[in-house]
Formats: sequence, structure tokens, C-alpha cells
Amino acid sequence: MAAVRAKAAPPTLLSLCLQAVAAHLTADAAGAGRSGGCSAHFDGFVQEHEEEGGGGHLAPEQVAEALPWELLHQLASSLPSFALELLHHGAHARCCSSTSLTDRFGKADGNRRGTKRSRCEDFNTAWQALFESRWPLHDNTGHDDLVTVDWQQQYWEKHLQECLDEAAEAALLPSFRGSIGELSMSDKIMSSVYLSENISQQYSRLSYQWTILGSYARCLRFQNVLCTAEVCDMLQHSRLEILVFVRIISEHEVNGVCLLLSCHAKTLLSLEFIHCQLYPAVMDKVCTSLCQPGSQNYKIQSISIKSSPISESKSLTTSAGLLNFLSYAKCLQLLSFNDAKMQPSFAKMIIRTLLEFSSGLQTLDMSENNFAGWFSTVDRSSTSLSSALKSNTSLNSLTVLNLKGNNLQEGDMEDVCKILAKMSSLISLDISDNPITDEGIRYLIPFLELALQRGNPLRRLRAENCDLSSFGVTKLLDCLASINKPLDMLSIADNHLGSSVAATLVKFLGSHVRELNVEDIGLGPIGFQILEEALPRKVKLSHINISKNRGGIGTAHFISRLILQAPNLVSVDAGSNLLPPESLEVICNALKQTTCNLTRLDLMGNLQLSSDIFPAVFEFKKRGKPILLVPLQQGSCAPYDADP
Repeated sequence: MAAVRAKAAPPTLLSLCLQAVAAHLTADAAGAGRSGGCSAHFDGFVQEHEEEGGGGHLAPEQVAEALPWELLHQLASSLPSFALELLHHGAHARCCSSTSLTDRFGKADGNRRGTKRSRCEDFNTAWQALFESRWPLHDNTGHDDLVTVDWQQQYWEKHLQECLDEAAEAALLPSFRGSIGELSMSDKIMSSVYLSENISQQYSRLSYQWTILGSYARCLRFQNVLCTAEVCDMLQHSRLEILVFVRIISEHEVNGVCLLLSCHAKTLLSLEFIHCQLYPAVMDKVCTSLCQPGSQNYKIQSISIKSSPISESKSLTTSAGLLNFLSYAKCLQLLSFNDAKMQPSFAKMIIRTLLEFSSGLQTLDMSENNFAGWFSTVDRSSTSLSSALKSNTSLNSLTVLNLKGNNLQEGDMEDVCKILAKMSSLISLDISDNPITDEGIRYLIPFLELALQRGNPLRRLRAENCDLSSFGVTKLLDCLASINKPLDMLSIADNHLGSSVAATLVKFLGSHVRELNVEDIGLGPIGFQILEEALPRKVKLSHINISKNRGGIGTAHFISRLILQAPNLVSVDAGSNLLPPESLEVICNALKQTTCNLTRLDLMGNLQLSSDIFPAVFEFKKRGKPILLVPLQQGSCAPYDADP
């Protein structure tokens, strides 16, 4: 009897019918039009639909018309992506009968926005299932839960990107000769969209995929080999909004980039270059391509240049085209020059241009450029930047400034603070990896006091690895703790401060700070003991990083006290602190005494800890996941070595 019960339920007549319809649509998607081009395929498709008594052919719109939504939903969930595409547009053709199927096919949601919701739009769930099945590890955290994601558009866009990446791999081979558009996509890609082994060779060509699906593309990444006139022609029906270019070096590649930019300048919102050579002459060409003749609609919102030199090492020449573009780009919200080998003179001109033309910029990233004291070495008597700083110009819209890794010296901070004074809306400031020392912090403190006392919204400050001592940080913490609206986030990691900073640090914990990073500042056992004994009765912390401080058992006692006195605590990073085995019992006892919001307590890198010797760590979970991250076995993590 048990064996009989274990057998699968026999198929119903309905399920068999749906399977037959699904098989028919799948075969149509993979095999129709083998003898002709894509336009002939869809013209014939529509013609068969319009003919009466079409010889038994079952058109997608006929299926959509005949089946109630419940059955149509079941059918959609069993179709591969190209068959679902046909059914989707067949249903849409029925909903909007005034428009032919050929006009609707491949048109990504633009014609459906603003219309009444119809059942043809309810395929979004089926598209989401296909997307997550094909790319289960894809990160969708960027999607706003309050905004409906167009999964059909997302699916085909990512599919097209895979096709481009595969074509780039083939075109980069020295043996490649011929047309990029004629390249055939791999069986892996084709089987994922057709679910069939008998796929027309024409269907697998890159040019065919773009002809049929190109209008779904919004965000694309191009390797240098793809920057050609041929690829530009393939993309002529796309409305590209975000373009990323990788390894653009030769003049031929630059010309291809400019051609793409010229074709999509009206729709382009974001532009990014990675590992390219963008010397002034190249940037002039790029900016000219973005500025269409007779048009002042600079709609681009983001320009990002990463690991791409924009200045020649022995030349003071700057890109006049870029400066001119910045002076007119009123919609620009993000400007990033990360590791752009920017010369000091160019950096001055960028800031001066933004100040003089009252840019609406919100984020400015000039990190990893190694200015090597450029503020203090410029000729202040003649530079136009000085006059801009003395004028009434400002960058009131700027909220994020990143100056990390520029080798700024202590003397530079005086002029940095003059620039900061022009940014009344600044929320986040990063000056990490600059050897500004305590003297540099001395210049920063008056700016912080004035900004916070005036109600300016500065909330996040990073000063990691700045060669600070306990004296300078104590002054900084005293300043921040005395203000009514202190920072939400502070990071002073990787400064050797020692245990003497603990007394001031614990006072700062009593402020409104939500996130604190004190990784590798040399607290030691004494520092943690001071923190534990003087910890305020109620702490508003949500996140804290105390890793690499060699605190021993004192770290565990501080964590246990923090768990009890910080009800909003969400995460703690306490890795590599030389915790002894008894630390786990101390921490677990604290967890038993409270129903806190803690979701993650990282104890990795402590060689004497393991879940084997204290399996009770698995008893503590949040949303089904363990709270404590502990090595599985003693010594299973590489030891942390603070010695140089």
C-alpha cells in the first residue's frame, strides 16, 4: 500500500492539454522561421493568426484568448523564456488589438506604462521565476520593494549582456576573423531560452538576438573589442541609459565608444569607464559625443572613471571638453575619479568649475589619486581656486565627498576645510588613508564644530589609517560628544591609539552614534576593561567593529555588557581578538538574558574558539540563521598578525 501511495498522481486531461500546448509553443519558438529572416518569421506568424482555418496552427494570441487567466498562468510557468515571450506578446496583442504583434514584439514596457492593468501584464511573476531560476545567485538587493520590477526587461537585458560577453571572448581570440554579429551563441545560452536541442542556427546568432530583443537593453557593459560600428548598428533600436566601457585604449576603440555615445546621448543617464586610457584628447572626444549639436539637454546623471588615467604623467594639459561639460551638466548627480592618476592642476580645475557654476552635484569621489600634498604646493596667489573659495560660490547640493587615499598631508587639511565650508549639505566625508596626523585633525575640528552647531547634516566621518594618535582622536571625540547632533557613523580604524583612548571612547558611546569602527586601534585587554566598566546604561549603537584589538577575555566581557545595554544592536565584528575558549560561555550567557535584535556576531579569526568545544552557539538564531559566527574547529582560521 505504501508503494502505491508513493506513486505520483496520474496526469489529468487538463494537465496533458497544457503540456501539449506548452510543447507546441516551445517548438514554435525554437523552430519556426528556419528558412527565413526574423521579419519573415513574424510576418508569417501574424498572417497565420489572421487567416481563418490556419491549418491547425495554434498561435500564441489564440491561446491567450481561449484560456482563462488561471490556466494561462499555469501554462506560462512551464514555458521557456522565448516561448513565454511569444505568449506574452500574443496576450498583449489581444489586449491592445489596434496594434499588430510585429509592432509589439520586443517593445519593453514603454507602451504599457500608464495604461489600465490588464491580464497580459500579469506575466511578471513567470518572468521573475525564469530570472531567478537561470541566475539564482544574482543580487537583487538594489530593487526597491515599493517599485514593481519589470522582470521581463530584466531577464532579456541580462541575457543580452551574456551574449555580448560571450561574443567579446570569441572576438578577442587572435584567430578571430569576420563579423561579430555572425557569431553563434553557445548551446548553454541558447538552451536556456529555447529549451530545445533543435534550434535554428540563425536564432543563435548575436545579430538575431539583438534584432528581436535589443529594445529591452537599458544597462550594458562593453569590452573594448565590442566598440565597433557594427555593434553600434545592432543597438540602434535600444534605449540605453547606462553604459560601462572596459579597457578602451586604442584610437579605433575610442572612435567606437564615441559612436555609441553619439547614438544614445539623448537617453544616456550614466557613463562609466574602467581600466581605460582617458587622456585629455580622448576625454574631449567623449564629451563632444555626449553633447549633441544644438542640444543643451545634458541629462546625464552619473560619470564614473575607475583605474583609468585622465592626465598624462609629464603634461599639465587638461581636458577642456570635460570642464566645459561639467559647467553645463546641471543634471549631474555623481562624479567619480577613483584612481584616475589625476594631476593636482586638474583636480583644482574640477573643484573650481563645480564651485563657479553652482553644480547640482550630490556625490564627488576623488579617491586614490595620490595628490601628494597638492593643496599646499599650488601657487595660492595666482590660482583661480583661491578666488573661488573667497567668493560666495558654493556646492550646497553636495552630500558625499570621498578624498580617501590621496596622500594628503597635515598642511593640506587647512585648505581642505576651506573647501568643506562651501559644502553646507555634506552628509558623508571620507579622508581615510591620508597621513594628516593630529595636526590635520586639529584643522578639521573647528569645521566639525561649526557645521554641527549650525545644524548642518554631517552624519558620517571616516578617518581610517590617518597616522592619528590617542591625543588627536581624544580631541576629536570630545568635540563630537559635546554637540547636540553628533555623528551617526564614525570610523577611526587602523590608527594606533592604544588603551588610553578608551576612556574618551566610552563617553562617545553614550552619544547618538549608531555605527562605530575601531578595528585595529590597539585597545588591548586594558582598553576593553575600561570600556566594559564605564559603558553607559543605555547605548544606541546598531553596528560596531572591534576586531583585531587583541583584547582576550576582556573583549568577551565587553561584548556581553554591550548586548545587555544596547537594545538596538544588530551586528558586532569581534574577529581576531585572541579570545580564549571560555569567551563563548560569557557571550552566550548574555544572549540568554535578553531578546535583542542582534543578527550577527562575528568571532572568526580567534584560534582558540570552535563550535566543536561549545556547540551551544548554534542555539542562538535570527530568522533561521545562526547569530554567532565561530570557527568550526580550533585553529581553522589564519592567525591575525599585527606585527609589521
